Amino acid sequence: MTGPKLNEGALLVGDRRTTKATARYLRGSASKARVVLDLIRGVDVRRADEILQFTTRDAARDVRKVLASAVANAVHNDAQDADELYVLAAFADEGPTLKRFRPRARGRASRIRKRTSHITIVVARLSDARLEVVQARQQASSPTARRRAGSTAQSRAERVQRSRTRAESLRDGDSTAEDTITDADTTDESVTDVVETEAVDTDTDTEDTEIQGFADVAEADTETTEADDSAEADA
Repeated sequence: MTGPKLNEGALLVGDRRTTKATARYLRGSASKARVVLDLIRGVDVRRADEILQFTTRDAARDVRKVLASAVANAVHNDAQDADELYVLAAFADEGPTLKRFRPRARGRASRIRKRTSHITIVVARLSDARLEVVQARQQASSPTARRRAGSTAQSRAERVQRSRTRAESLRDGDSTAEDTITDADTTDESVTDVVETEAVDTDTDTEDTEIQGFADVAEADTETTEADDSAEADA
């Protein structure tokens, strides 16, 4: 990088005030961090935070922490408004390399280089012209966002109400079905009792008939025996 960096050296008289935050000895190469830093350079801090939040690279997590630290420094130390800040500069420098080795065949070893980096983010206040543009864009998008949020909340409430109504109707239907099943079981038990009672009565009548038949047969045998005895006596 040619020339002094934006956070080094004395600032010119009348130049805008800047605030920086630095994270040193972060695990990860500087080349990978620079890919993420290129996404947020020159962007307002709100938009930059959204970009970092949905970036899939691992370095985005560390860069987002550094950005939050820079914004906090500007708010608490320099009395700046967070909504009026943007990323003036963002760069990554190489840190010390941790040297490790991996065992290889025949007693050899291959070197492992664990890279580290130093990440620096500089934030500054937006110019008046650009600040007006940003505020106008936010005001234009706010009603739409509010309507969208309101419609989303309303639709969610309607879905919840429909789900509750469906659950209550199903619960009432289950109770009615259970009552119907109970009545049917009671009716079946009553019919079974009546059938069993009729079967018992039928069995009793059958037994009485059989007993009466046996009695008639016995009487007939007795009469036959008496007739035979009378015939023999006459003879």
